[in-house]
Amino acid sequence: MSYRIQGATGEWEVVIGLEVHAQVTSKAKLFSGASTAFGSEPNSNVSLVDAAMPGMLPVPNRECIRQAVRTGMAIEAEINKWSRFDRKNYFYADLPQGYQISQLYHPLVGEGQLLIEADEKAGIPEDKVIGIERIHVEQDAGKLMHDQHPTMSYVDLNRCGVALMEIVSRPDMRSPAEAGAYVRKLRSILRYVGSCDGNMEEGSMRADVNVSVRRIGDELGTRTETKNVNSVRFVMQVIEFEANRQVDLIENGGTVEQETRLFDPGTGTTRTMRSKEDAHDYRYFPDPDLLPLELEDSFLEECRASLPELPDAKRQRYENVLGLTPYNARELTAEVETFARFETLLAATASAIGKDEKAVATQVANWALSVAPGVMKSLGDEGDPAHATAEAQAKILKMQVDGEISGGQAKEIFELVLKTGRDPAEIAEAEGLKQVSDTGAIEAAIDDILAANADKVEQYRGGKDKLFGFFVGQTMKAMQGKANPQVVNQLLKQKLG
Repeated sequence: MSYRIQGATGEWEVVIGLEVHAQVTSKAKLFSGASTAFGSEPNSNVSLVDAAMPGMLPVPNRECIRQAVRTGMAIEAEINKWSRFDRKNYFYADLPQGYQISQLYHPLVGEGQLLIEADEKAGIPEDKVIGIERIHVEQDAGKLMHDQHPTMSYVDLNRCGVALMEIVSRPDMRSPAEAGAYVRKLRSILRYVGSCDGNMEEGSMRADVNVSVRRIGDELGTRTETKNVNSVRFVMQVIEFEANRQVDLIENGGTVEQETRLFDPGTGTTRTMRSKEDAHDYRYFPDPDLLPLELEDSFLEECRASLPELPDAKRQRYENVLGLTPYNARELTAEVETFARFETLLAATASAIGKDEKAVATQVANWALSVAPGVMKSLGDEGDPAHATAEAQAKILKMQVDGEISGGQAKEIFELVLKTGRDPAEIAEAEGLKQVSDTGAIEAAIDDILAANADKVEQYRGGKDKLFGFFVGQTMKAMQGKANPQVVNQLLKQKLG
């Protein structure tokens, strides 16, 4: 069931396409050797090429092309062995050349696709494939700063010439939830590949959000484009607001104008920026200073060989090989840092216990997704994440598997590890955080409890099975919570049987 807007005159469907601008991970810009470092002093990373000095010629950065090709391969897209750069002509204060070097007619990457997974809670009832029309490489513009002086604006050209991948989707999304899932999944792939750091707050990944509405089954409506949206939440808010605004406008006798809009995060609304220029107004033509790009087979083979295991393949391996639940597999593969920590901890734990990874994968996954983050959150600034090494956590998990400590004791030991950096085994011994597996001591406690509760013993033997939990609780209480639950259960069953 698609997302629907209930208007005064019936139901409407929203149609969404996204143009994601992702800054390519590279030390130098697309056509110059100037640095791409974020946060530098204004205009400190500007070469003569970036500043459009007369006679300066652009030279393509091989690494930027390589990263774009690898990204295309990661979304199963067609890689065009022949592509070309075009000039997009427009005049703006942060564009010294008076044109942007982009790719209109012959992009580097052709059609591809991206799978978003079903998520009932988020409103995505089933898996869906989103088509990707193209990825083209282009140079970024500079930045205008309007708040530095009451009557003047300043220009920072540090970003001018930085390599961007513009990833253009098909208008295949039908709800804010689908668009949000698409951006999250795309960001995850870019970060797996290493072609973009995905930092939306710093502007290295941002989206232009195209929204239109139509009656169910009608032709596509007129779309608006909201520029430079820099978070998944804001993308979803733009769609929600724009779709409802357009429905209200049409139902009240108005007409949706094709235009460029801006999003105001403070109010959650969009506003007109400028009317949408027709593409021909940019007077695109092939850049005369740049030869076409011709990719060799050896270059493409190297790009493909350099790709890591991608999110979908990793998720399937976690489910089919390691035996993890679909939920755990999805959560562990969503972010690069999450799967990296998990796999490091899994290898350390399997080595410490002396078993293969599959045998301990579920326990490690539960620890990594639930227990460890919960303890770290509860401690806040009292804990030092640097103390949470894979080796330390593997020692805790080994003691738990061996029955030396309980789940509660594992949490207590981890808290002390985070606070002090001490060895987990030393903490368990010094702080008395070990389970009692001595059958003699546990058996003595059980005998006392059964003798003191003879009436309940008879009731249990008479068929009141739920009393078993009472005997377990009394035994654990008598042992101050340190008895091994498995041993307690085993001995109680023997004596009550």
